Formats: sequence, C-alpha cells, structure tokens
Amino acid sequence: MATYNGAAYVAHQLRSILDELHPDDEVVVVDDASSDQTVDIVRGLDDPRVRVIVQEVNSGYVASFERALREARGDVMMLSDQDDEWVPGRRAVLVAALERGDVVASNLELLGSGDPLRSPLGGRPWRLRERSDGRRVRTEMSILAGLAPYYGCAMALRRSALEYALPFPSGLRESHDLWIATVANRAGTLVHLEDVTVRRRIHGANASSSSPRGVRAAVRSRLLMSRLWMDANRRVRARRRTH
Repeated sequence: MATYNGAAYVAHQLRSILDELHPDDEVVVVDDASSDQTVDIVRGLDDPRVRVIVQEVNSGYVASFERALREARGDVMMLSDQDDEWVPGRRAVLVAALERGDVVASNLELLGSGDPLRSPLGGRPWRLRERSDGRRVRTEMSILAGLAPYYGCAMALRRSALEYALPFPSGLRESHDLWIATVANRAGTLVHLEDVTVRRRIHGANASSSSPRGVRAAVRSRLLMSRLWMDANRRVRARRRTH
C-alpha cells in the first residue's frame, strides 16, 4: 500500500485487509511524506502484520508502490490503495487465480452503490473477462486504446513477476498498473478473474480519475502506453535470452 494524506479512510481500508490476511501475512505500507495523521493512524492499529516505511521526501505514488513491492517478503503480493475496501474472500480467489499465471487482474465495483465501473465509451459496465486469457494481441490493443480496466487495486502478482516488472520504466509517473498488465501480457503470464475483489471509494482526492480524461490527457496517456509496450517488448526479449 502506498499512502499519502490518507487519514480519512486508511483505517477502514486496513481493517478490511487485515480481516482477510493470515497470521503470517504482512501489510507493507509506504507512506509518501504525509503531512496529516496517516502514519499515526496506521501505527495506531497496533497489528504486528503491518510494517510502515516512512519516506521523508514525497516521490509520488508510482515510486511508492515500486518500493512497497521491493520491500515485500511474500511470494504473493496484492496491491492496495489507501481508501478502498477489500471484498471478503479476496485473498483466496486471487491466490487461486495465480495458479494460472504470474499476474492476475480482477474486477471492482463502487463502494456504497455496488455499481460497476462504466466504460469511457458508451457507458456500459466495464469489466475484465476470463476469455481474454491468452489473447495477447487483442489485450494489448485494448490497453493501447484505453479500453481495458486494469486497476492496481484489483491486481495481485507472484514474486516471479518482479523479474520483468521491476524496475518500473524510467519517468513513469502514472499508470503503474497498466505497465504491470502490459509487461505481464507480453510475457504471456497475465490472467483475468471476473470476480469483484475490491470496492473502490470515489472522492475528490482519488489519485486516479473515475471519469474519462480530456483530449490532451487521453493523447498523452496513449503515447505513454505505446512507450510502455515497446519497453515491455525489450524487457521480455532480454529476459528470455538470459533464461
């Protein structure tokens, strides 16, 4: 988990996580120089499974997630935002899905209403489908076009995925989740789970928007995705040459 000024909701989120975890699991929280009571609240939960790493200088949520992945000690890692709520059973279904690959992407719903996310094109329910497994070209085209709802808060990955997912590409300041999906898809290790595993809280301070972007932002995002696709190709080819 990456936190930054998340005092309003972080305790609720962490309780939903801790209710799911086993005694030998851990929660790695990387706080990105919060100026509110986030760190005190997290430490105040007084759970030995929670490990807090405080950064003195703000580095952005992408770098914070990368550090959290590097600090994690388990074989299975589940990404988490600071303000959502885990669905009961999340741990079990994600671990089971990782029998089929190194990275699993699942679905999410909106906290409170239970509604699905809506597609930026047409407004239909925006969901991942298990039939997408193995359809690497089609999946990549969906990512490049901005039509695939890959959210880090609904993902899990095995430690083996870190061999090609880390380090994050230089200059990456957003869309670490799309990078993970892109490189895992290129490696042939991305699987999809239709279950809803997280309830996403929408509020004014979300790091990622729940509404479609403007034209300039959309074009900038597509250029970023194209660069990530090329980075993923180079990285996966290099990894295969050394294995």
